[in-house]
Amino acid sequence: MSKDIINSGEHSLIVHQRRDPQVSADRTFFIDASNQNLTAIPLEILALKELEELHLENNQIEEIPQDIQRLKNLQVLYLNKNNLTGLCPELGALSSLEGLDLSYNPFLPSFPHVISSLRALRELRLYQTDLRELPVGICKNLHHLELLGLARNHLKSLPKEVVNQTKLREIYLKQNELEVFPQELCVLCNLEVIDVDENRIHAIPEEIGHLTELQKLYAAHNRLPSLPESLCKCSKMAVLDVSHNLLHCIPHSLAGLTQMTEIGLSGNRLEKVPRLVCRWALHLLYLRDTGLWALRRSFKRLGSLRFLDLSQNHLDHCPVQICALKNLEFLALDDNKIGQLPSEFGSLSKLKILGLTGNEFSYFPEEIFSLESLEKLYIGQDQGSKLTCVPEHIVKLQSLRELYIENNHLEYLPDALGSMPNLEVLDCRHNLLKQLPDAIIQAQALKELLLEDNLLTHLPEDLDHLVSLRVLTLRNNPMEEPPIEVCAEGNEAIWNYLKENRNKKILSTKIQAWWRGMMVRKGLGKFEELVKVRKKGKISPKDKKGKKAAKGKPGKGNKK
Repeated sequence: MSKDIINSGEHSLIVHQRRDPQVSADRTFFIDASNQNLTAIPLEILALKELEELHLENNQIEEIPQDIQRLKNLQVLYLNKNNLTGLCPELGALSSLEGLDLSYNPFLPSFPHVISSLRALRELRLYQTDLRELPVGICKNLHHLELLGLARNHLKSLPKEVVNQTKLREIYLKQNELEVFPQELCVLCNLEVIDVDENRIHAIPEEIGHLTELQKLYAAHNRLPSLPESLCKCSKMAVLDVSHNLLHCIPHSLAGLTQMTEIGLSGNRLEKVPRLVCRWALHLLYLRDTGLWALRRSFKRLGSLRFLDLSQNHLDHCPVQICALKNLEFLALDDNKIGQLPSEFGSLSKLKILGLTGNEFSYFPEEIFSLESLEKLYIGQDQGSKLTCVPEHIVKLQSLRELYIENNHLEYLPDALGSMPNLEVLDCRHNLLKQLPDAIIQAQALKELLLEDNLLTHLPEDLDHLVSLRVLTLRNNPMEEPPIEVCAEGNEAIWNYLKENRNKKILSTKIQAWWRGMMVRKGLGKFEELVKVRKKGKISPKDKKGKKAAKGKPGKGNKK
């Protein structure tokens, strides 16, 4: 790599420099050489002795050169998503290194002793590095670690030496093979974040109550039948995700967690909303697939709620309590049995995303049209009743960016779609559409138009005027204009076909105008009369008049 690449070029490295008033030359402290398809670390980078932060992620680098030791001031090094199979001992000489990311590399087991030499490390990420066990040397020697990322490996336990990580604040163990919650973590009193999602854990020990600094606990997709009462002692707890476990309830003692803002309970057999949930000032609440038939009356107290997922339950109506949640921005009611929305639904003035897919609506719910902030609407009916039309009043949703109305029985679309200036995605797959409204070409923000599996035979001739359109799908339509074979070639072929057809029509119109003008100038009658005469196979009115005159008067060479 030349020095020019460091300083300029389309794929140049991002370089941040500071000017030292004591020194005349600029010094480079930061370089971003990620996503450059590098197979080796450029020598020019290794010569930057003042470098403090270096990003080399998502390349094809296979080894780290010995000259890495020249970067004495390096504090942050990202080498994730490369092809490293080992680490050179010289890397261990970087005494200032505080952050190291080696994730997503096919490492051999020989690398731990090099990492153990980096005594100043505060953040170490080793996601998906095929670890079978956490090296004891890391636990014994790295006493300043605050973040340890070990997700997506094959760990079945943690070594007892992990108790030496007294400064550890965050540990990520998602997608490992843990069957028992690591008891050793319960003595690390500075822990703020624990992530053990997607393991096989059967229980969380009561000792977790010792972690009084714990703020976030992620334990989704495990096998937990209950939660420990002692969790209430984690008084700073703000986020608790125990979705997709075997819970039937949560301990009443957790009502004392007054800092709680987010809880995930999806995929548990609750059947009722836990009473204490309505006492928290929650911002996010996940209750997907929890066997709910109704909501508590106290649910309306969740006035701070911004995100609510109630999909895949047994709700046969939209609970009116939801209409009291004035700060709600995301609401998922998909896959219930709802057939009507309450008249107060329009009071959700801040709602931006609404999911109603897979319910029992027999007509398009007009209560939606009062949601002026709505940006995404999902009302595809892959199960249950089917919609047959979308009202023209949808034009009231001027903020709408994405509309998903797939899997219905729509035969036409409203012209109003052309008057929605922010519409970017329109999903009409699996309907009964026979044609598109010509007004669709006025929706100039449209980027995706999904029309698979309909009854379309023609496209609007000016559809190529949608200059922002990047995705157009037409599979499983009986297309004639353009023909199926043209549609199969993709957008560019479709646009070329439409342009060519349009040019032919323009040329035909010009020829007709020229011919009509010629006929009129020659005095052969008006164009409309000429066309009528040609259809009847008769001569023109002027010729007919001439013949009558010939009968009444003899020619010059004739005698009476």
